[in-house]
Amino acid sequence: MDEKIVFCKGGGCTAKLGAGVLSHVLERLPRGPEDENLLVGYDSKDDAAVYKLTDDLAVVQTLDFFPPMVEDPYTFGKIAAANALSDIYAMGGDVKTALNIVCFPEQMDLNILGEIMRGGSEKVMEAGGILSGGHSIHDSDVKYGLSVLGTIHPDKIYSNNGGKPGDRLILTKKLGVGIICTAARVGEASKEAMEEAVSSMTTLNKYASEICRKYEVHACTDVTGFGFLGHLHEMLDRKLSCRIYGEQVPVIGQAFAYADEFLLTAAGQKNRNHVGEQVVFDGCSFAMEEVLFDPQTSGGLLVAVKSDEAEKLRDELRKAGSPAAIVGEFIEKQEKEIYVIGGKKR
Repeated sequence: MDEKIVFCKGGGCTAKLGAGVLSHVLERLPRGPEDENLLVGYDSKDDAAVYKLTDDLAVVQTLDFFPPMVEDPYTFGKIAAANALSDIYAMGGDVKTALNIVCFPEQMDLNILGEIMRGGSEKVMEAGGILSGGHSIHDSDVKYGLSVLGTIHPDKIYSNNGGKPGDRLILTKKLGVGIICTAARVGEASKEAMEEAVSSMTTLNKYASEICRKYEVHACTDVTGFGFLGHLHEMLDRKLSCRIYGEQVPVIGQAFAYADEFLLTAAGQKNRNHVGEQVVFDGCSFAMEEVLFDPQTSGGLLVAVKSDEAEKLRDELRKAGSPAAIVGEFIEKQEKEIYVIGGKKR
């Protein structure tokens, strides 16, 4: 059996169910009795669940797993773990424990599984957490991720829909990793583009989250499978609109060229179908549109911060090594939700 083909045939957050399909299912789930201590549940479309234990302590709970999007098992493990840990940071919490989630073909070399789990374990340790167990099953394809538990003060939760008119939006990582991984699978991505994508995907959002806590942040999410515009749509929550300044959005440069060659993901097109009618593009190239719909694996934080603190937050994030940029601002509700201004190829 050709393990290279079996191992990586399209994964990461491109494997997520489309937002429209998922909402259709979740809306029909029976709800039990309300619990006043469940501060954040799945009905809010937020990044993780938050349950209050005491007046000073709440737990943050999340899980994430997916098939490989890179050929190297160790790198895949690091990316999958960083992606799973990210939801804790998007809520403003700290990682405490993690459990492995493993799907693996019995006939495949177990050394591959060992390398995946080694990469994941290293990222959990970097996060300051403890890998405390997990669960594995035999499957036809490789899948890996984590169930993660974190802690937070109940009064310091970052919801994804608490933004206010006038807030400025900061993105902490470059977009385009989905397109670049797609190009890599067909042998079209340059070594430099893939290295930049991998570096981004393996970077924990821990550091950006900790910096953000010094500022008046009103809303936060991480940009993953629903793409920049899909997650922004959830932040707006039918209450606000926003302007996005396309020229200021950080992008891995070669993603534009690959988008122009139609090296795109099916998940990106699902994202366009889901939120495209709520987006107005003005002076935006086709390639830039695709980058904004592109599903990100282990993407950056998208932060709504008080206007007069935005530049200071951006500067501190950049000093810490982030390519952070102020990419837009929330405005009062308009006819459409999102207005993307500019964004021709750079």
